[in-house]
Amino acid sequence: MDVDAILRSLHRRTAMSWRELGAQAGTSHATLLAYAHGRVSPTAATVERVVHAGGFELEPALVRRLPDAARRGRELEDVLALAEQFPARHAPVLLAPVFGR
Repeated sequence: MDVDAILRSLHRRTAMSWRELGAQAGTSHATLLAYAHGRVSPTAATVERVVHAGGFELEPALVRRLPDAARRGRELEDVLALAEQFPARHAPVLLAPVFGR
């Protein structure tokens, strides 16, 4: 969970000052700023409390992690190399509608 991004987004969307948001959440604005800039990691309960204080709900979701970019790039190269091995018969004239006329 990217807590600092969540808190910065919450701050923008509520149009509350950090002091107001901190007062609503029962914490100081300095602590919220430390969370929002990634200097301190809050607990999940604290994040939920701050988000609720801003009038929002968190909706956690389990999302499958994608492989790293280099691995995906190699996989794409392998798929394209495999595709080149299949025979292809292309028509001498492309039968497709002409757009823009």
